[in-house]
Amino acid sequence: MSQFYAVLAALLCGMALIGLFQTEDLLRRILALNVLASAVFLLLVTVARSAEGIDPVPHVMVLTGIVVAVSTTAAALALVIRADEARRRREEES
Repeated sequence: MSQFYAVLAALLCGMALIGLFQTEDLLRRILALNVLASAVFLLLVTVARSAEGIDPVPHVMVLTGIVVAVSTTAAALALVIRADEARRRREEES
């Protein structure tokens, strides 16, 4: 069963990388980065599950990563909103 999750993480990673490099839209790039982070989280949990014994370090890394991903996403969305507002002001001035 862990191979299924590892393959799923690889597919999500590939899909996110394609979405990251194929689009010009900043919002879609942010979403692609979030999907990439989720793929990494899934891979870390899969590795921790397949290891012998209980290893809490990957789980702690995933929890920390989730907090960092949410904070980074909020900051990136704020920057995208400001960039869009600045672009609209420039268009109105022209």
